[in-house]
Amino acid sequence: MSNGPAQALARSTTAVVGLIVHEVDDPYFATIAKGAMRVASAHGLLTTLANTFGDQDLEVDYVQRLQAQRVRALLLAGSPRLADDQQARLNSALERFIRGGGRVAVVGDHRGPYSAVLPANRRGAAQVARHLFDLRHRRIGIISGPAHLTTVHERLTGFTDAWVDLGGTPDDITVADGDFSRDGGYSAMIQLVERAPEASAVFALNDLMAIGALAALHDDLGRDVPGDVSVVGFDDLWMTVDLRVPLTTVRLPLEAMGTRAMEMLVGADAAVGPQQARMPADLVVRASTGPAPVSS
Repeated sequence: MSNGPAQALARSTTAVVGLIVHEVDDPYFATIAKGAMRVASAHGLLTTLANTFGDQDLEVDYVQRLQAQRVRALLLAGSPRLADDQQARLNSALERFIRGGGRVAVVGDHRGPYSAVLPANRRGAAQVARHLFDLRHRRIGIISGPAHLTTVHERLTGFTDAWVDLGGTPDDITVADGDFSRDGGYSAMIQLVERAPEASAVFALNDLMAIGALAALHDDLGRDVPGDVSVVGFDDLWMTVDLRVPLTTVRLPLEAMGTRAMEMLVGADAAVGPQQARMPADLVVRASTGPAPVSS
């Protein structure tokens, strides 16, 4: 009878891949994980899923522990941080994993020697700017996310750069901080109305915050969407079409992003070396956006 652990030791890796996400209950990460785990399963591999709760110290710890467990590959699906000491620590841990014979793929631009799936965050946000500008909105509220994440930076600058190119100014835009959660979007929406009551459109940098913003507008602020305020999200999570007011949002191919990332690790081209796959972003217009009110 074969001895599985002994065989794994002889190969120096196991038939296991590691998948690290920020929040396992966030549909964004869950959908990416679904695509990745389907590919791993098709290749006879078990996926170990680790949830960091947004804690990068824990993310580094998971990388080290999974390396000690001799997983053959790692997929990091969480947004990288802008350059700082914590991101440098994570990159060092990943580089040690690679030197030990492992493969690494990431979702987002970690700027390291890894295979990467790169969503078109800037392009998607620029489409939102064009859409709202064409609807004659001239005062915009943005519900942002954690400022240290590259995803936030890409989406925020993608919108603001496009807005200026269209003829707007940075003074047209008021930014309220959120945390990528539904409750964060709710509270940020209330802040926006207090700080910029004249804003006729709100761009939330992910769908969960947009859902919170819609709830705040309807339940707490008594505003009509889109009659008084238009709302746009980002990601196109599955529930956005079934909201009381279906959400205009930017569609990312989330499951395909997970699929492609895992294929880079265990598919036929896994031995080629680090690769990049650029994924599209497309605006999906639904009922939550409309022309700016005449008085705005």
